[in-house]
Amino acid sequence: MAKAAVRAGLVAVGLAWVLLAQVVLAADAKTYVLEGSKAAALESCVEPTDVMRRKHMELIKHQRDETVHGGIRSSKHSLAGCVECHIRSDAERVPQPIHHKEEFCGACHAFTAVNLNCFDCHASVPKGPGAERAAHAAFQAVGVDRSVQARPDGEDH
Repeated sequence: MAKAAVRAGLVAVGLAWVLLAQVVLAADAKTYVLEGSKAAALESCVEPTDVMRRKHMELIKHQRDETVHGGIRSSKHSLAGCVECHIRSDAERVPQPIHHKEEFCGACHAFTAVNLNCFDCHASVPKGPGAERAAHAAFQAVGVDRSVQARPDGEDH
């Protein structure tokens, strides 16, 4: 009987430590909203922050299904909308690829040790001034020289 009481006490203390650690980690968590992005000036995202932290992938997947299978192209939960709002530009006004480890998507995914492969296909910078230079810099960062690659029909790929 005494052993069971000691075990129960140890389990209770262990659970208390785990809960305390979670509270401390949550208090120290960064927001990852970067100064210089449109998002930094907003009160909240398209959904409350706690919803976005937990469910952003489900929202993006749902938007993907609506777009690809239903032809519905709204922008509330679109990946392009995320990039447009959370992108940050450097001092020369060149947008920084959002998936790099110092930027919005990359920083949070690195912190949580989650593989980020959206930008293997999707643009990591919005279209517009500086986007081409930013894309070129992103490819150079991973060792791909896109400046000389062109298809025979004259289109870049």
